[in-house]
Amino acid sequence: MSTISFSDIYTNYYKRSFLFVKSYVRDDMVAEDIVSEALIRFWETTKKETVEHPMSLLLAILKNGALNYLKHQTVKESATESISFKMIRDLNYRITTLQACDPEEIFSSEITQIVDKTLQSLPEQTRRVFEMSRYESLSVKEIAHELSLSTKSVEYHITKSLKLLRIALKEYLPIFYFLFMR
Repeated sequence: MSTISFSDIYTNYYKRSFLFVKSYVRDDMVAEDIVSEALIRFWETTKKETVEHPMSLLLAILKNGALNYLKHQTVKESATESISFKMIRDLNYRITTLQACDPEEIFSSEITQIVDKTLQSLPEQTRRVFEMSRYESLSVKEIAHELSLSTKSVEYHITKSLKLLRIALKEYLPIFYFLFMR
């Protein structure tokens, strides 16, 4: 066991340890953190036991600290790259689908047929509430007053209609939002 002080260890080994670690991690702040932790571990070890090759021990501690940091950076960069790739792919998909959006086609018979068929499948009152809301642009209060319903009932019928239309038009979801959402 040694009685060397931390101050002596710091004075004797800090600069060379810092330069060694910085040459790998290439970041002053990170190198300082790794070296500080390594010097503390080195000092604690020398207090507990006799170390035959102190430079070898210190170098091993520094090496492991730098390696752990670099491995963590690799994982972090890989995750960032993966996220970035997915974001670019999603962005390209949105660009492609928007470029393919033909306003003439939006109102084509196919979409009109889907909307009409879905609306026809609704109960009469639900369909009427939806038409008043979306085609006649009446407010919930106005519809409730005209049909003698509560506002909650009107909201329920509109929500029910929109849910079924969203399902029926799932392939045309952006168009659905354009056409029916307020």
